[in-house]
Amino acid sequence: MTTYYFEDFAIGQTFESGGRTITETDLTFFSMLSGDWNPLHADAEFAKTTRFGQRVVHGALGIAISTGMLHELGIFHDSVIAMLGFRNWNFLAPLLVNDTLFLRLTITELEPGKSGNSGKLGRRFQLINQRGEVAQEGESDVLVLTRHGAAAKKAKVQA
Repeated sequence: MTTYYFEDFAIGQTFESGGRTITETDLTFFSMLSGDWNPLHADAEFAKTTRFGQRVVHGALGIAISTGMLHELGIFHDSVIAMLGFRNWNFLAPLLVNDTLFLRLTITELEPGKSGNSGKLGRRFQLINQRGEVAQEGESDVLVLTRHGAAAKKAKVQA
């Protein structure tokens, strides 16, 4: 894993994760974890009568999968301070069991912090399925350390 610090990022820079196939187990476990047993997710016979013709995976699971894929990239491993939230998250295509997804992450904004120890990154998430469709997309800002901030943090820990 290669950690990126604030100064390693550039607007327009993109990163892509490996693929991950959504399984029946994922759907069931997320229903159990969230408590969302809506028939669209849990009742195969009901779901056959919908426009999708089958059960649809929870949209919120797509958000969770995208953050897991973000971790897989490894670029924030030692530099992340805090995710500041999600906004403008859109569900553009249904997530279905056996869909294979990957994350495309694009840096959209760089805002240095006043202390010089950190900065804010704007990021665009796109969760893309095996057909090349953007199934979900949204934005998330994150605070990351600068190289100077990482060195200062390390020195403080060692003192």
